[in-house]
Amino acid sequence: MFIRPLAATAALCLFAASASFAQAADKPTDPQISHIAYTAGALDVEAAKLALSKSKNQEVRDFADGMVRDHEAVNAQALDLVKKLKVTPEDNPTSQALAEAAGQERARLTKLDGAAFDKAYIDNEVAYHKQVNAALETLLIPSASNAELKSLLETGLKLFQGHEQHAEHVASTLK
Repeated sequence: MFIRPLAATAALCLFAASASFAQAADKPTDPQISHIAYTAGALDVEAAKLALSKSKNQEVRDFADGMVRDHEAVNAQALDLVKKLKVTPEDNPTSQALAEAAGQERARLTKLDGAAFDKAYIDNEVAYHKQVNAALETLLIPSASNAELKSLLETGLKLFQGHEQHAEHVASTLK
């Protein structure tokens, strides 16, 4: 099955980054993990806001509303945590590649309308959540050394697994 460009690129970026992290330092640092996780959430909020501006499909709009609400809430908790821990999130090749891929996908989605937009957006959300959830499980959570950061990532993973299931449900209703 065809995986949308953003999800495929994000997956490659996350896993290529994990390979380069493994070579460089065995695992990403907590400041790098914080930046990657925050960036992934912020990019999903941007995509959801685009969906809210373009879609007339109520299920798609409800899904997008949930993405904005949930990802903004998790990112607010993440910001509170890094302030509390006095950690400065560190930009890194993974977060940069995620942002670049999201820009390309946003440009592609912007050109679509109606049912074509809805399907492309939701298909991308399914693939994106699969890849980000896999990165959380296999790279980010195991690499986190701070217990509070690890706990926040684990909580986020549970929420984002629900997003993946919701996106799959919405995708099954679209033609």
